[in-house]
Amino acid sequence: LYVLFLLFQILGAVILGFGIWILADKTSFIAVLQMSSPSLKTGAYILIGVGALTMLMGFLGCLGAVNEIRCLLGLYFTCLMLILLTQIAAALVIYFQKDTLKVELSNIVVDLIGEYDPSNEDKRNVQAAWDYVQTQIACCGWTGAKEWENNEILRNKSNTEYPCSCSNRTKDLEEGRGFCVLDDPVNGTATYADWPVHEQGCMDGVEQWLKDNLGIILGVCTGVAVIELLGMILSISLCKNIHSEDYTKVPKS
Repeated sequence: LYVLFLLFQILGAVILGFGIWILADKTSFIAVLQMSSPSLKTGAYILIGVGALTMLMGFLGCLGAVNEIRCLLGLYFTCLMLILLTQIAAALVIYFQKDTLKVELSNIVVDLIGEYDPSNEDKRNVQAAWDYVQTQIACCGWTGAKEWENNEILRNKSNTEYPCSCSNRTKDLEEGRGFCVLDDPVNGTATYADWPVHEQGCMDGVEQWLKDNLGIILGVCTGVAVIELLGMILSISLCKNIHSEDYTKVPKS
């Protein structure tokens, strides 16, 4: 049982660290989401709270088991049950709202592409994060490169420039961000079809990444749920076996 409480301390630290990472990350697709969608920031704060609560519950559960304090074990069981129910509710919301979330995500990225401006220092981090995504996944735009034609800067230059992070040429990728100049545009104008960029949209790349890692994600979620269920079962069993409480065992400050 004590090993289980230790696992909860570790689990709480992992959840807490994950929430902090979401808020601190500035170089991945998470950064694009958390700087564009308030709901992800809220989720990160919730993860931090759940992680801290899980660590606290692990400590209280261990204290209750060592000193045979039923109220602490009961509190431990109740909090675990609430955390587990919250996780199940969150999973159901994500599953049934996945189409809505997909539309919201699409709108976020399309707006980011349309307003992309390398000289805008206020949005430098989120734009750099999107450049990183396009470079790493080897994609362009959300559904395709055509979305970049809606960018105001590129429109004003008759699409004779294109996003460097979309490029399939090594020399452009060395630049990493901003716009690259198209070689020899016809009559000083061009379209996305003339750009030396990847044809795949990033939506397909992100979905493929999720599919490739779905087993790991489900495995981690299942493992967490199993640990929580074991903690609930063992804590309530121990609580029932305690017939009398001796509060003199509780450490006093």
